[in-house]
Amino acid sequence: MPNNLSQIALELVAAGKGILAADESTGTIGKRFEKIGVENTEDNRRAWRSLLFSTPNLERYISGIIQFDETLRGQILKNPNIISIIKVDNGIENFVMKPMPDLAQRLEQYKQLGAKAAKARATITVGQENILPNAKMQAEYAKICQNAGIVPMVEPEVLMDGAHTMEQCEATTEQTLRVVFEELEKAGVAIDGIILKPNMVVPGKLSGQKASPQEIAEATVRVLKKVLPDNLPGVAFLSGGQTEDEAAENLKAINRIGGPWKLTFSYGRALQDSALKIWAGKSENTKAAQEMLLARASRLNPIPA
Repeated sequence: MPNNLSQIALELVAAGKGILAADESTGTIGKRFEKIGVENTEDNRRAWRSLLFSTPNLERYISGIIQFDETLRGQILKNPNIISIIKVDNGIENFVMKPMPDLAQRLEQYKQLGAKAAKARATITVGQENILPNAKMQAEYAKICQNAGIVPMVEPEVLMDGAHTMEQCEATTEQTLRVVFEELEKAGVAIDGIILKPNMVVPGKLSGQKASPQEIAEATVRVLKKVLPDNLPGVAFLSGGQTEDEAAENLKAINRIGGPWKLTFSYGRALQDSALKIWAGKSENTKAAQEMLLARASRLNPIPA
């Protein structure tokens, strides 16, 4: 493993900072634009992401930004104090990550464009037998990244969708992370040169079950302490469909408990939604939208109270 991967990983989870996920596909960002009456054009996508990336003082709270291929190639991120991260997965098919046969070649291109880290997402459905194949794909991806001198963000997301209980989510999350780290070890991935991007332990959206931030934090940290190696640089939680307020309060509760790793965030909607509504495709709203983004990011400051 190149010597600098561990250092980059530590920079991504630096105290008081987290990661902005702005890697929505063209289709996904189109759905969000539709809600605010903005046409899904390349110019509008660039305008929105330029607004995000150029927010004054963003580097106080954001260590890295995950980008879609179009965004990285457009060279919108100009801030030298924020690490460029590229989304590389090809999506999901039959509940498993699609193969990435050209990943090594793409990573060389992305390195030339300034990327220092990458992200690939696998999704796990409670009750679905898809943990092992996804773990193998995540391990293969991580090893290819490290061989290329890129820090891999490993994202095995146990989905909130469904009627499963919080207890079922906890069991599935523990099993998923255990298998993922077994496969990472088998593949020869250096754990001190990766970032884990997992879900929090929460009840399914359709379960009717409610859990407090303290309950979510206790269950989540309980799983992490059972499974994660101490030399993992950090955990950057995904928001996974939580509201902005839920994502903030749950993260705060998790950090109050803590662990041997840095615990921070890698949020998309939970950072962008309010700012997106303020912007609404109008350039005159740029400053107000940026102020909202900064306010949301500062609220997520992961330093324990």
